[in-house]
Formats: sequence, C-alpha cells, structure tokens
Amino acid sequence: MKKYALDTNTLSYLLKKDPTVSARLKAESDIGNRLTIPLMAFYEVKRGLLAVNSSQRMRYFEQFCGILGIGDMSFEIADKAAHIYADLRRIGRLVEDADIMIAAFCIVNGCILVTGNTKHFEHIDGLQLANWTE
Repeated sequence: MKKYALDTNTLSYLLKKDPTVSARLKAESDIGNRLTIPLMAFYEVKRGLLAVNSSQRMRYFEQFCGILGIGDMSFEIADKAAHIYADLRRIGRLVEDADIMIAAFCIVNGCILVTGNTKHFEHIDGLQLANWTE
C-alpha cells in the first residue's frame, strides 16, 4: 500500500474537478492506497476559498477533507522542516515555508507528495514526488 499526501495545487485541480486528477485519485483509492491532506495544504486552500468567499467550493472542499482526513503537524515535522530549510538555503534553492512544511510532513509520514510543481520540490532530499496532472 502506498501513502499519498496532496499538495495545495493538486487540491486546486480537484476543486476545479479536473478529470485527469480526479480519475487518478479514484484509481489510487480503489486499489487501497491511502490519501491524506497535510494540515498546511488544508490551510492554504481554506484561506484562499475564504478570501474569495467561494461558499460552493468551500462546501465541496470540506466534504472532501472529511473523506480523506487532515494530517496533523508535530514537533518531528517542524524539526524536519527546519533541517530542510537549512539544506535548501545552503544550496540557494529556498521555497516557501508552507511548501517546506508540506514536504516535511510527507517525509516524516512516508507519503509520496502529489503535486503539479515537481520542479519546485525536486531539491528536497528524501521527498518522493508524483504528478497526476500529466
């Protein structure tokens, strides 16, 4: 069984009911793979929906979150994120803190990060990536 965590942009594809991403999510779920939403990705999507007052998408998102579940943050994840930040800074490849926290969540929990921004995350050691938009 594989474990997947959905990045913010993957959640955006799902909210737009992208057929490719939706079909892949269903296929992975049907074969018993686990899917979850990192808390930081939940935050990024929810703040965006609240900012534009999209009540219809908010209801859909909340239902979706209820099905998949939201992964918790922990000291171990925050510690891993700090190490990722330091590593990226040393090589001059910094990314946003939210993305670092999502990556740390995936590494600590043994999840493959599902993202359309694989290049954005490719310099993070130990992070497995999947792109369902292709």
